[in-house]
Amino acid sequence: MQPGARIPDVTFRTRVRDESLDGPNPFRWEERDTASYFAGKRVVLFSLPGAFTPTCSTYQLPGFEKNIDAFRAQGVDAIYCMSVNDAFVMNQWAKAQNLENVEVIPDGSGEFTRRAGMLVRKDNLGFGLRSWRYAAIINDGRIEAWFEEPGLCDNHPEDPYGVSSPETVLEWLEAANREEAA
Repeated sequence: MQPGARIPDVTFRTRVRDESLDGPNPFRWEERDTASYFAGKRVVLFSLPGAFTPTCSTYQLPGFEKNIDAFRAQGVDAIYCMSVNDAFVMNQWAKAQNLENVEVIPDGSGEFTRRAGMLVRKDNLGFGLRSWRYAAIINDGRIEAWFEEPGLCDNHPEDPYGVSSPETVLEWLEAANREEAA
């Protein structure tokens, strides 16, 4: 994906809380398309290999969560975390991480990730098909900036992290906004 490119148009199968449902699992299925997340908004999207994994749970997701005010001050309307995991896993991970600001997007079939060119094999870790780690600033469905970890390939022996960190994305936004104001 390159700046200026339109993001893939897909439909995500999500689970949303529905208080009208009785029982221990008051959630219903809801389909949300790309436009419902990205149209008319400037957002940060970051994607990672898997929910509950160490780097994702310790650094990347918490870093975006805790810096929401700094991102909003730079003109970001929302922050989304995507992974090639199903809605059940993503919702449980969001709950375990006590998320209040970052919204999770389950790309259970990997369709968005595949069409973005970021679907890789991680059989060497027992994961199967997953997302390569990246982040993007998306303005009304178009890529404004792209932050892809180096070494994109199947069965990479490492899990690079830094280019797509919240700190790197925030630094880019701050510099871009200073440049625009000058």
